[in-house]
Amino acid sequence: MQYSHPNAFTKATAVTSHSKDAPAASVPVLPLFGLRVVNATADTAITAMLTAGKRRVHFLNAHCANIMNKDTAYAAALQTADMVLPDGLGVELALRMKGSRLAANLNGTDFVPALMQVAGKMGLSVYLFGGRPGTAEVAANALWAKAPGLRIAGTRDGFTGAADTDAAIRDINASGADILLVALGVPMQDLWITENANRLAPRLSLGVGALFDFLAGNVSRAPRAVRAAKMEWIWRLSVEPRRMAHRYLIGNATFMARAARHALQCASTADMLKRAVDITASVGALVCLSPVFLAAMVAIKLDSRGPVFFTQTRIGRTGVPFPVYKFRSMHIDAEARRTALLETSDRTGICFKSRNDPRVTRIGRLLRRYSIDELPQILNILRGEMSVVGPRPALPQEVAAYPARALGRMAVKPGLTGIWQVSGRAEIGFEKMIDMDLAYAQSKSLLLDMILIALTFRAVIGGRGAY
Repeated sequence: MQYSHPNAFTKATAVTSHSKDAPAASVPVLPLFGLRVVNATADTAITAMLTAGKRRVHFLNAHCANIMNKDTAYAAALQTADMVLPDGLGVELALRMKGSRLAANLNGTDFVPALMQVAGKMGLSVYLFGGRPGTAEVAANALWAKAPGLRIAGTRDGFTGAADTDAAIRDINASGADILLVALGVPMQDLWITENANRLAPRLSLGVGALFDFLAGNVSRAPRAVRAAKMEWIWRLSVEPRRMAHRYLIGNATFMARAARHALQCASTADMLKRAVDITASVGALVCLSPVFLAAMVAIKLDSRGPVFFTQTRIGRTGVPFPVYKFRSMHIDAEARRTALLETSDRTGICFKSRNDPRVTRIGRLLRRYSIDELPQILNILRGEMSVVGPRPALPQEVAAYPARALGRMAVKPGLTGIWQVSGRAEIGFEKMIDMDLAYAQSKSLLLDMILIALTFRAVIGGRGAY
């Protein structure tokens, strides 16, 4: 039945036209447990979900993965979904075990309200199906308060209201809703959406788990600081010890063991050896180079005002951004002055490099001459964001300007050293660098890495192209 609020809600009608045959919007994905997990920021995922066309979207967390392992129908529902959204630290860790990093963890209790805010701005309507009697109505009020402009097409409980599937579908379709949120619990909600996908009129159907209970205040929610630290499961365990012990302690342990086995099955021997070399080399380098680190830190502090370390967003494997660490070799206003200096670049192509860059400090020139400024990236290697050998990580604005061919260099992890670095660095133009990086991505091997590491010492001492 349709739902209305005397002051806030109006009867919903279809306000946008869309083709049910339109293809699903394209978003980056990462493979995990036979699924295509969305690897995009919340904004990108929301844009894709609300693009014209009919699509079915589900969330994946550790609990879902454990159920999927036993329930073939549920596994099939996720495998055939238009989009599977990563929800929770478990999924993020499972992907890291495979050497991949998520662009964003799309926690449902934060993501869905954000989705509704954008939907409200577009004048779209939503139908809430699920929860105990009265819960969907309270959740609808909460969503409307968070997303002005959002139109509530109707609500229906997940008990008596879900007993007659045909009646539920008739009510949903008659409401003219653009978006359907189903909160029947995992895996029931996902099976219900999948089984009835061809009969449902809303262009977007999304399983949302316990979201209605959170919005209605039936279930307390972890404080924002706890969610930001990604430790919500510990907080939840302390609040609901009996119910959550099996799910979060035994369940998470089971999931992590399965994720580890999956990572080993997916990883080639070469990948495992490369990661082993990365860890061994980075740990050894941190120990051996600690005096150099200390001397550089003191010199930077004495030479100019500002922090010792410099953090900058770079683009890594599969296009995922990450913070790269360096010793600061420039004055603290360097980023603000970059645009004005672009025309002075000594290097052809997209990537900026200037031999006489006025932003570089006195000690910075020395650090760059011997590549000491790059040493903190050993921490990036330990974190798994970089490798010892690989293409240099590019700036977001550089990647945005890449021709399609150049994107192939991001098929492998970026590295501290590589073919470009040992062949002349900044003296090599953009096109030639791309040729080198693509050649490495296609022919990488442990032997090639060992050769490039050995050649790096000669390149550092020679200093060619280092400025």
